[in-house]
Amino acid sequence: MLGFKALIFDVDGTVADTERDGHRPAFNAAFAEAGLDWHWDPPLYGELLAVTGGKERIRFFMEREGIQLDLEQDADAFIADLHRRKTRHYLAMLSEGAIPLRPGVLRLWREAREAGIRLAIATTTTPENVAELLAHVGERGLAGWFDVIAAGDVVPAKKPAPDIFQLALDRLGLAPSDCIAFEDSDNGARAALDAGLRALVITTNAYTVGQDFGDAPLILDQLGEPGASPRVLVGDLGESDCVDLNALDRLHRQVNRGAEAL
Repeated sequence: MLGFKALIFDVDGTVADTERDGHRPAFNAAFAEAGLDWHWDPPLYGELLAVTGGKERIRFFMEREGIQLDLEQDADAFIADLHRRKTRHYLAMLSEGAIPLRPGVLRLWREAREAGIRLAIATTTTPENVAELLAHVGERGLAGWFDVIAAGDVVPAKKPAPDIFQLALDRLGLAPSDCIAFEDSDNGARAALDAGLRALVITTNAYTVGQDFGDAPLILDQLGEPGASPRVLVGDLGESDCVDLNALDRLHRQVNRGAEAL
């Protein structure tokens, strides 16, 4: 019998490589549509990812570059309008199926569902982004697989604050020790760990591979598939050749034993 009851996933960068080839070009399309000469190339966007949340990222960029609005313009409204434009462009990309799930994600979701393990999402991206992604990755009714989708501005503070994970745990009605979290970034790792989710799996991407993930016990380049093993950076998979339920059960038991020894 498995020792955990639910898997909680971040979205952007974790279940799909949305940042470089999804959100970034959508921001640029929104800027052009609004008549702005801003352009976020991949290196710049990598720096901006240190700030969690699209509206927050725009505000940080403006402050960093010393961009001043006309006196009659309301900054909050200006940023919100840009973000709405960006979301529209991003949703159009998702509706075309342009952004697939990362290797091993759908397989693991299927395995969990068949084993009676609950699925949840904890992300700072908008609910619309989550719904559109899940609707266009080749599996009908995928959103219905999730007991909880905690997304967007539903909590006071975004990652690295633990609020969104705490909300997901509350809605699941489970303790942190009952769950395993999946993240891709240092901000996400801090949020999960501060929410008490010690069983944490990090799948890095091009933007996050060099970040500090704190006490995350398992760090890999992807979840992998049977016969196509991931590159393990921290921890190990035991006898599994990818991140499957057996590897996760082993991880969960190790983390719990470590917590009990403290």
